[in-house]
Amino acid sequence: MNFQPQDAAKNAAQGEAQDFDLRSYLLGSWSVDRTLWDRSSGARGTFTGVARFSAKADDGGLHFHEEGTMRWPAPAGGTFTGPASRDYILQPADTSDAMDMTFPDGRPFHRMSFREKARQDHHWCDPDTYRVTYAHHGPDEFSYTWDVQGPRKDLLLDSRLRRLGPGEDRPAADRPATDGLGSEP
Repeated sequence: MNFQPQDAAKNAAQGEAQDFDLRSYLLGSWSVDRTLWDRSSGARGTFTGVARFSAKADDGGLHFHEEGTMRWPAPAGGTFTGPASRDYILQPADTSDAMDMTFPDGRPFHRMSFREKARQDHHWCDPDTYRVTYAHHGPDEFSYTWDVQGPRKDLLLDSRLRRLGPGEDRPAADRPATDGLGSEP
């Protein structure tokens, strides 16, 4: 991820990207609205919840905790609705506009950045490949899309996160469903 710009315009763009502090941007709580599409079966589902990015005391990293409600078509018909959560660690990278995401046990996952030449990354999870693309939509909103392909999975997962204001940090069960599947919360 060490770019060597060839001209002044590229140098300026790189300087602006490095001035962006991803860690400071992420700190706090965000609403999460995710659509899930299994392209092999046509099944579609949703996840709604809250993502919290909190400071790690020891190394400048962040804890990333996400919790909410998953809705997915059940094999016997109807819709499964239940709790879902996940955790990651974000570690400082070589520039302030990027962070390296790991699993809680320290295994590497991928690099997170909004910089044009660094906003895409991938992760091999044998036997499937996970490709992620991040997009910055302003001071209080960003998104990312996982395109998962391989012999076991063919998924498209699209997530939109919006910064929550004071008092808005509440569990997904307290928020109305917006899944578009016709299921009840």
